[in-house]
Amino acid sequence: MLDVVVRPLAPLAPTSDTPARVRVGRGGSAANLAVALRQAGADDVEVVFAGVAGRDAASQIVGRDLEEAGVLAHLALIEGSTGVVVSLVSHGGERAMMTERGVNGSLSFEHVAEVIDESLVHLHVSGYTVLDEDTRAVVPRLLAAAAQRGATSSVDVCSVGPLQSVGPSVFQAAVEEATMLFANEEEALVLAGTDDIDAALVSLSRRWREVVITRGSRGAMARRGDDVVAVMARGADVVDTTGAGDCATGTYLAHRLGGSDLTTSLRLAMDAAALVVRGLGSRG
Repeated sequence: MLDVVVRPLAPLAPTSDTPARVRVGRGGSAANLAVALRQAGADDVEVVFAGVAGRDAASQIVGRDLEEAGVLAHLALIEGSTGVVVSLVSHGGERAMMTERGVNGSLSFEHVAEVIDESLVHLHVSGYTVLDEDTRAVVPRLLAAAAQRGATSSVDVCSVGPLQSVGPSVFQAAVEEATMLFANEEEALVLAGTDDIDAALVSLSRRWREVVITRGSRGAMARRGDDVVAVMARGADVVDTTGAGDCATGTYLAHRLGGSDLTTSLRLAMDAAALVVRGLGSRG
């Protein structure tokens, strides 16, 4: 995805110009996570991003940015447009997103399977792949392929609006083979069918081996078996929350895969997210 992040500096002028801060660059939940995973992970671990993009300038920006971040970009270039997200950011840092997924619906199992081999340690699948009807069927096959190679796997829910449209049961069925689940508080409540966050954590932990729920300014919580931890968010002047959850997830994964415990991994994830929200766009 290509991100266009806009923060108006004055009230919108419907028929004229409105001064604003604008950032254009590589985006996408899975790509944000891959970069965070690379930055927080061991030097001898290879991070590969597999996705589809159009034959356009946006795909060149995406590919170059991933490579510069140390992520191996395995992009299938097809006719059509690379996905674009336009984020309107409020002065409180929250955002409303307008999304054109472009060619993302063309992602195939075979494309991702090309980079799955016996060296695979962990497979992460973006929830957007589950929420899109065109690619949902790919997800169980990918999770099964990872399990067959003894690798762990994870999925993040990504967006509560599409989750409500698709339905929690459909999402759960597609990702039941994952070993880890990531969600923000709103997504977790919808997925668990409750209005109590502690009950949601318990409910989701019955389905997935390890569950992490981010809660914005209230920090995050995680559970694995009988181990339950909660950490507070790091204080930060919030400019834009774009990419903060992805960065937290990638950082948490890097440290968990590296052998750190739940508490350490969650604290480091909150540290990383605090840096992202201080700037405009997913780079922070």
